[in-house]
Amino acid sequence: MKPWLVIAVFVSACGAPPPVGDGGQNNEPFDAGRPADAGVALDAGVRDAGVTPRCTVTGDAVTCPATITNLTAGTASRDVYWQLPVTPPPSSGYPVVVLFQGSFFGPSTTWGTVSNDVAFGGYQQARLQALLLERGFAVVAPSAAIGLAWQTNSGVPWALTTDSTFIEALFDAMSRGDYGPLDANRWYATGISSGGYMTSRMALSYPGRFRALAVHSGSWATCAGPVCLVPSSLPSDHPPTLLLHGRKDLTVPLFTAEKYFDELKDDGFVTELEIEDDASHEWLPVAPERVTAWFEAH
Repeated sequence: MKPWLVIAVFVSACGAPPPVGDGGQNNEPFDAGRPADAGVALDAGVRDAGVTPRCTVTGDAVTCPATITNLTAGTASRDVYWQLPVTPPPSSGYPVVVLFQGSFFGPSTTWGTVSNDVAFGGYQQARLQALLLERGFAVVAPSAAIGLAWQTNSGVPWALTTDSTFIEALFDAMSRGDYGPLDANRWYATGISSGGYMTSRMALSYPGRFRALAVHSGSWATCAGPVCLVPSSLPSDHPPTLLLHGRKDLTVPLFTAEKYFDELKDDGFVTELEIEDDASHEWLPVAPERVTAWFEAH
């Protein structure tokens, strides 16, 4: 069974995540060994201006450094990985994308150097992070509790979860500028599998906070794998939502995303569904461009 699973689904085995280098704590930046000639930079404009680009992307790997900040909420603390574009911030701050991890694959696996053979399309997530930074978005990637999965669909009332406490603390830190100057009016969210459900949770529990969402290999906030009941009436201010899914996904079946998509359409919300016929439970190769364009359009 695949390790992007939601918390309500058990996984029989999971390999150790790949190292990302000597990452520091408490706002210590790390760069997981980016060589000077690691590849062609994404941002031609930045390169032409003589500014070192933030990330490098080749067909073999993506290299993006991040800063790790330890955030305490309640009695527990978690690492938050974040990065800013190399370009100066707009007067209102950078638009920001909150990127929620999939089960067992925390942000340490998609920052630093990520090869193109990382499981579940992790290379494409790294490419997404690089493209967002190139296009001027800040990226904030919080860790799930003990690196496992988000509690949005655990069956516990949301207000009683440690995730609820942590997310409130995360939003406070973002608003204070702990992760750089961020535009309070341009917050976006995305994530895969457990992180996809968590992305939907932003619509359910944080009305008016996010401009747009991109749910990858997930569905409505309280669904769990094939067990999925989408409410007949969604929140009245549900953000525009892009859904991305593999037709061969057996972990989070496509029909659950289709149910969410159909309800969004029926309720009159802006939504699109991207399906890859040959993909299973993994980041789609089109995801970096589709998600970035979706956020730019909203």
